Amino acid sequence: MQVRLGINPITWSNDDLFELGGETPLETCLSEAHAAGYAGIELGHKFPRTPEALRPVLTAHHLALVSGWYSARLLTRSAEAEFVAARPHIDLLKAMGCQIFISAEISNAVHGDRAVPLSRRPHLADADWPGFARRLTAFAEAVAREGLTLAYHHHMGTVVQTGAEIDRLMHLTDPAVTLLLDTGHAVFAGADPVALARIHAARITHVHCKDVREAVMTRAKADEKSFLDSVVAGVFTVPGDGMVDFPAVLATLPTYTGWLVVEAEQDPAQAHPLTYARLGHRNLSRFARAAGLL
Repeated sequence: MQVRLGINPITWSNDDLFELGGETPLETCLSEAHAAGYAGIELGHKFPRTPEALRPVLTAHHLALVSGWYSARLLTRSAEAEFVAARPHIDLLKAMGCQIFISAEISNAVHGDRAVPLSRRPHLADADWPGFARRLTAFAEAVAREGLTLAYHHHMGTVVQTGAEIDRLMHLTDPAVTLLLDTGHAVFAGADPVALARIHAARITHVHCKDVREAVMTRAKADEKSFLDSVVAGVFTVPGDGMVDFPAVLATLPTYTGWLVVEAEQDPAQAHPLTYARLGHRNLSRFARAAGLL
C-alpha cells in the first residue's frame, strides 16, 4: 500500500469562517472521521496544540495526525524570522510523527476576507519572485533540518494561485520546496491538475483531494464572489462529486507515497459532514485502487 487516506476537519468546521460548523464539537469531527474510514486527520482550529494534549485525543479515535496548515509571511520577513515564528508548529508536527509541513504564503491574501472578491487577490511583480523563492527555499531547508518536508500549498486568493504561478515557483525554488497538489484549487484557478501532476510529479509530496461543482464555480467567477462566498455557495465537494478527473490525476502519480487527504470545505448545514466524508472515502478509495496506489 503506497498511500493512506486522511481528511481535513474543514468538513465539519471551517478555519477561515468560524460560523461554518462553529457549534460542532471536536469529538464529533474525530469520531465521524474514524467512522467514515479515514486513517488520519489534519489539524484544525479546535485541536489541542501540544502533543501531550493532542496525542490521547487522536489515539482515542484511532487517528494519526497527517499534518497541518502553516501561514507564512515570507514577503514581509526573512527566512530566519519565519522559522522562529514556525517553531511551535514544527515542534508539534515532529512530536506527532508527521513528515509533511504544509505552508502557504498569506501576505496580502484575500481568501479569508468574505468582503473581497477573488479578482482582487495579490500578484507578485516579476522583480519580487526571485527574492521570494530564495526565502522560501531557505525556510524549507531549515524545516528539512528538523526532519520535515515543506509542501507548498497553492491556494485561491494568494500570490501562488494559477498554474503559471505554480510552475514559476517550482522553477525558481530548490528541491527542498515540494508541492502540495490541491485538485480543487487548481481547477478553480483555471489550471489542469493532471498537467500539474505530470509536470511536477517528482516534487509532489502531499495531495489535497477536493472536487469542484462546475456550475457553482462558473457563477462565482461571473458574479465576482469572494473565496469564502464561493465556499458557502458550494463550489467545493468531495472526490467523485464534481468535475475533477481523479482517476487521471492519480494515474499520473504512479510512484506517489504518502497521504491523499479529502479536503472539501462546504457549509456543514448544507452538506452533512458524515455523509460527505463517507462519500469522499468511498470514491477516493476506488480511484486510488484503480491507480494501483491502494
